[in-house]
Amino acid sequence: MSGGAAPVWLSVLMLLAGFGIPIMAALNSGLGLRLGSPVAAAFVLFIVGTIATGLVVLATGTTNPFRPVAPFGFWLGGLLVAFYVLSVTLAAPRIGVGNAIFLVLLGQLVSATAIDHFALFGAQRYPLTLTRALGLLLMVGGVFLARRPG
Repeated sequence: MSGGAAPVWLSVLMLLAGFGIPIMAALNSGLGLRLGSPVAAAFVLFIVGTIATGLVVLATGTTNPFRPVAPFGFWLGGLLVAFYVLSVTLAAPRIGVGNAIFLVLLGQLVSATAIDHFALFGAQRYPLTLTRALGLLLMVGGVFLARRPG
């Protein structure tokens, strides 16, 4: 970290977001089963999300969120969100919400470590130290153990 500690509310916000991811996966996979289509369920999720986010844009007075202030590649995050939602909506009913989220978490740990270490996409650099590597390995081991049956 740089420049002092982040406000506690940001940590709480991210913890709540973490709680929400498996709940969203379970709800959307259930919707996909009821609609008979994970793609339709993902579409509904994005419509509801677009409306909710649009209301936040209006409430905060954000002006022109579509102006080109960043290189094109930075706009592709939406494709990754769509890939995630479609994937988890398809996989969760088949392998279980827990297994789906554990595998997502494993991917997030590896990807976040690479982004931090190499300062990819304009992120601040947090080098992979021996201590961080050991912590990552412990988390990966925990994810592996948590998804094992019995």
